[in-house]
Amino acid sequence: MDSKELAIAAVQILDKKKADQVHLIEIGGVSTLGDYFVIATGTSATHVKSLADEVEFQLKEKGVPAGRVEGYRSNSWILLDYQSVIIHIFTPEARAFYDLDRLWQDGVSVDISQYLV
Repeated sequence: MDSKELAIAAVQILDKKKADQVHLIEIGGVSTLGDYFVIATGTSATHVKSLADEVEFQLKEKGVPAGRVEGYRSNSWILLDYQSVIIHIFTPEARAFYDLDRLWQDGVSVDISQYLV
C-alpha cells in the first residue's frame, strides 16, 4: 500500500466512524516528515480514542501496523505515525489550539470528497 492509498484508507475509516472535519494534506513537497497528514476531530476524548483505535485496528488488518502511537493519555490529541502518513486526531479544543491546518497550509490540501461514500 503506497502512502496515498494509506492516507485515503485512513480518511475513509475516520469518515465511517463519524469523525468531524477530516482533512488530508500532502506535505511531501514541504517536509521530510512524511508524505501526508490526516487531521480529524472527535466530538469528545472518548470519541478521539475510539477513532484512533479503529484506524489502528483496520490498518493493521490490512497489514500496515502503526510505527508509533502517542497521546492516549492526553485525552485531547492522539498521533498515529505510519512513517509516510501521520494521522492526528483531536478534540475540538485541541484542534483549535494547535491549528495544524494553518501551520501546514504550505502543503497541498487534497479534496477527499471523491473517496467518501
